[in-house]
Amino acid sequence: MTKIVKLIIGLVMLPAMLTAQPVEMADTMRSEGKIYVVVAILLLIFAGLIGYLIMLDRKISKIEKKLPPEG
Repeated sequence: MTKIVKLIIGLVMLPAMLTAQPVEMADTMRSEGKIYVVVAILLLIFAGLIGYLIMLDRKISKIEKKLPPEG
């Protein structure tokens, strides 16, 4: 029971602990405009993964339609 209480307290305190520390690297990247490059690359990777999953789902659906029904 005490582990659950400690976990809940830790999760409640997590945002306060994270915001207490200044992130100099993010400020530097934002001021130089490099943060937008990082965000663009992450969005490109994410879009590529989503596209790949959609393509894979379509291929699997076609294969499933070709298989005879079970039963």
